[in-house]
Amino acid sequence: MTIRVLFLCTGNSARSQIAEGLLRHGGGDRFEVFSAGTKPRPDVHPLAVRVMADHGIDIHNQTPKDVEQFADQRFDYVITVCDRAKESCPVIPGAEMIHWSFEDPAEAPEDKRLRAFNDAFQGLKRRIDLFITVHGAKR
Repeated sequence: MTIRVLFLCTGNSARSQIAEGLLRHGGGDRFEVFSAGTKPRPDVHPLAVRVMADHGIDIHNQTPKDVEQFADQRFDYVITVCDRAKESCPVIPGAEMIHWSFEDPAEAPEDKRLRAFNDAFQGLKRRIDLFITVHGAKR
């Protein structure tokens, strides 16, 4: 059975997009992965696309989505990746809620922003690798 996962952050332009790409890439067909935002931005942040490409993962076709478009769908896990999204996350019946607190790399000072995106990537990769190990076996 496929495990359905929804990653949430506020703008759905960086952290949740990176998380979606990482789980889709590492989890293969064992997972059905989506991301959304409570207040989605118009585009995925270019540094999110760049950092993922630097690690061989293409997310340039991903787009920010509003969490409301997933309101009637079933998920096994909803993972918030920012504190603001956790506070405003709608209840998604039947989903196990998980919270991973990551600072928004887009809010880092410009001269430290690329480093912040790389740090977010590394932190999310560690969590997602563990998530795959724990939840990746077919049920």
